[in-house]
Amino acid sequence: MADYDYKKAEELEKKYDSGLQTRNTGPYLKFFALWFSFCFAIYHYYTAGFGTPVDFWHMGFHLSGVIFLIFVGYPLLTSQKAGKVRPVSLFIYGNVPLYDWVLIVTGVTASMYVGVTWHGLTIPWLGIDLTTQVMRQGNPATLDVIMGTLLIGILLEAVRRTLGIIVPIIIIIFTGYALFGPYIPVDILKHPGIGWKQYINNMYFPSEGIFGVTLWIVSTVVFHFVLFGVLAQRMGLGQFFVDVASVIAGRYTGGLAKVSVVSSAFFGTISGSSIANTVSTGSLTIPNMKKMGYPGYLAGGVEAAASAGGQITPPIMGAAAFVMAEFLEVPYTTIVVAAIVPAAMHYIGVLCIVHFQARRLGLKGMAREDIPHLLSVLKRGWPTAIPLFVLIYVLFSGYSPNMAAFWGITSAVVIGFVNPMHRLTPRDLFDGCVTGVKYALAVGAVCAAIGIVVGVVNTTGLGFRLGFLVTNSAQTLAESLHPVVALVPFTEFSVQNITLFVSLVLIAVTCILMGAGLPTTALYIMLATVAQPALGNLGVPPLASHLFVLYYGVISEITPPVCASAYAAAGIANANPFRTGVAAFTLGIGKLIVPMVFVYSPAMLIVIPEYFTWAAFLETTITCAIGVFLLAICVSGFFLAPMPALFRALCAIAGIFLVAPGYESDLWALAFVAPALVQQILARRSARVAEAGAT
Repeated sequence: MADYDYKKAEELEKKYDSGLQTRNTGPYLKFFALWFSFCFAIYHYYTAGFGTPVDFWHMGFHLSGVIFLIFVGYPLLTSQKAGKVRPVSLFIYGNVPLYDWVLIVTGVTASMYVGVTWHGLTIPWLGIDLTTQVMRQGNPATLDVIMGTLLIGILLEAVRRTLGIIVPIIIIIFTGYALFGPYIPVDILKHPGIGWKQYINNMYFPSEGIFGVTLWIVSTVVFHFVLFGVLAQRMGLGQFFVDVASVIAGRYTGGLAKVSVVSSAFFGTISGSSIANTVSTGSLTIPNMKKMGYPGYLAGGVEAAASAGGQITPPIMGAAAFVMAEFLEVPYTTIVVAAIVPAAMHYIGVLCIVHFQARRLGLKGMAREDIPHLLSVLKRGWPTAIPLFVLIYVLFSGYSPNMAAFWGITSAVVIGFVNPMHRLTPRDLFDGCVTGVKYALAVGAVCAAIGIVVGVVNTTGLGFRLGFLVTNSAQTLAESLHPVVALVPFTEFSVQNITLFVSLVLIAVTCILMGAGLPTTALYIMLATVAQPALGNLGVPPLASHLFVLYYGVISEITPPVCASAYAAAGIANANPFRTGVAAFTLGIGKLIVPMVFVYSPAMLIVIPEYFTWAAFLETTITCAIGVFLLAICVSGFFLAPMPALFRALCAIAGIFLVAPGYESDLWALAFVAPALVQQILARRSARVAEAGAT
């Protein structure tokens, strides 16, 4: 297998991720922006290890840098990204038009305003006489309202330029809900409404809204782990992952596809983006899978499904693990332990489908000479794994995530400079810092803007209102369905059980729709704020409900028609994007099913004492794994031999019954799968007889 080339991977990511496509700037501005990005990264690295400034100052610094770099790099219209550099004039400098410079100055001023005026501000000749921020809380001054309004508008435009129009539309809808609460036609959603002045007070002043927990976590945790991931790849960890995956999985049936799955799982430990994960390993595995005989759409689907799984794979989980720990007020290690088994179920599903598809297509493993030797891999690459082990050790030692990131980055730089087998240069370090900042821009902008959604939900009680709306609608539907479902002879369904299931389906669909196109951290924050309270109303444990919305939000990455990871994989594979998306979605069947399992049986999550017993854990986990295995057979249409549609359907039904916790459902699963197993044994025997006769 060819060596991993991080530069090629970054070029591919820039090609397929619109959030990384920036305009050409003039040479002097480009030089300044590069050094500004480097200093921006060094500032965050330093504050992680030696102390973060007061929250409103630190978040102000962070947001100012994000706004400057976005409006310098991202033009008003997408068509301007690849345009020629226009000469300097009164209205253009460095190919950045005057209106963008106005937005930069205004955005930076509004970002720093909270810190500057925290203890009051008096400028007689400008007519400014502000008391301390504490005294203005609840009754903002006119200047507060102006600055807050400007910052909200600039943030919406920054998000539109980096991620598209969907998120700004969602935020505008939430803003309209806050302002026009008395006029909402649905009674359960009505509220007294808040005026614009109070709205700005809630969205602009710290503790809620823009300067709330979302921006704080991004500026103190997420940014640092994005930077760590980039530097770790540059100092050779990416090549080590690919080599180890080749050793583990390369020799088996469908070898390169399994290498893709295993290496993507490894990459998920350091990557905060499904697209980054896809192009990092996909730049190697997808072309090689096609050479082995995999159809392009299937090769791309395998990579996209495996890479999307990286966002639910401990220890980093797209940085969502740290946000979840903050929301739930539990140790970070609790989140990691809880996520281990569900993540494993996803990869079991992908690996099984890959295996059976390879069997159906007659594909073999990698040639022996193409598989690296384990000892040589370890000898060459073991130093590159040290930063990851350092980061995990510090995290599990009880230190803060930003301290873990600090030591992870430090060890990556030190090892990178002293490792003779893969040595970093000062240029690599500089470029890595610049690239890490670029990756973090869209996340920084959208998480600051998502703070508005969080503020609206907290101010209006929308989360609980939506929860009641979902459960009431589900109960009404359940009462209608109950007479029909009650006719099923082999089990009993109460209205309460049907209500829970319908609610879960409605919330899952909502999460997939709302999560489309969002970075993992941002989608989790939004879904935990909006969708998770509905699960709380249904009695679902908080940890299970938070993981539930995260899983279905991440599924949007491989759910057509908006499936960014699948489209990136399709581009590398030169395959049909929609067909690749469908393949990725079917390959991710485990991730689609498993959240339902740990809602019904939280014992799978291990760390919830009131639900966990070894008997419940083993019964749930083993039957779930077998159920995912049977669903993989259904999707592949192959087990011991090609499987007709009727028996595939029986395997699907059996898989669903096994996934559903309970001994009775397990017995019915056995009854459904038995005919399919008999058919496969007979078909396999017939094939062997035919092969013997042919020879």
